[in-house]
Amino acid sequence: MSRGFSLVELLLAILIVGLLLGITVPTLGPALDRLAVEQAAAELVAAHDRARIIAILESRVVLLTIRPDSLVIQVVNGANTLPRWAAAGPQSEGIALIGPMRSLIFAPIGTTMGFSNATYSLSRGASSRQVIVSRYGRVRIQ
Repeated sequence: MSRGFSLVELLLAILIVGLLLGITVPTLGPALDRLAVEQAAAELVAAHDRARIIAILESRVVLLTIRPDSLVIQVVNGANTLPRWAAAGPQSEGIALIGPMRSLIFAPIGTTMGFSNATYSLSRGASSRQVIVSRYGRVRIQ
């Protein structure tokens, strides 16, 4: 009695695995797009929260700059700004960011100052989310 598999059995197993992959892989694209957009929206909210906390803890004015290629937090020190944190923007994951490209200003008490309300639209494929920042500094994902 011989052990192992015949060539026909191996080819049949490879054919079945290939058919299953051919059916499931195209359905994964929209799910991966949705997850990537939700993660990018959560990263925008986290950057906003981080900037607010830094402003409170250091009792200084803080700038949060949101751009497609980067998220940057800087602390205002007189006439200069000191970088505190930076991360890659949504564009690094192939996500389009549409919205005002400006810096949000946080007061030392953690509230936003000036013209800080904004709506950022994130999209990839058929998936999209909006991150809405109110003029009082509240953030929500829609």
